[in-house]
Amino acid sequence: MQAKAIKTEQYLTNDKIKKHLEKVEYIIMAAPAPEHFKETPIHFTIFLNTDEHLPKDVQEAVLEKFLDENSISKPAELMSQLMPVGFALSKEQDTPMPMLLVKPEDQRSIPYAVMHVMDFLADSTAFDEAKKKSLTGWSYSYE
Repeated sequence: MQAKAIKTEQYLTNDKIKKHLEKVEYIIMAAPAPEHFKETPIHFTIFLNTDEHLPKDVQEAVLEKFLDENSISKPAELMSQLMPVGFALSKEQDTPMPMLLVKPEDQRSIPYAVMHVMDFLADSTAFDEAKKKSLTGWSYSYE
């Protein structure tokens, strides 16, 4: 099953991003992984609302907490670092969609906040929509 693209209507401005993130602790996003990753069918991204570099032991503890709390298993291809994150609005979604801005041209043209991002492939019974229906979703956790 092919994942359906989410149509971006607009991006939050820097001021709106700052206000939007005021009480956000983290955002977790789940999307279908490329089909050839059979053992790890879900692409997870955890956006921690901090622009501070986290020591390796703290990163590992945070990841373990997310894995345990969300029934996530078999993490692979982990990337954990500070990254620029933009926020897109669409008619289909109630909350802004976080977007990793990897390309330099996106970083120049889309407003963003720097956040600590953990990006990895894994499996989970708690995120069947991503695995079985090829849907992308995200959830905000507030302080």
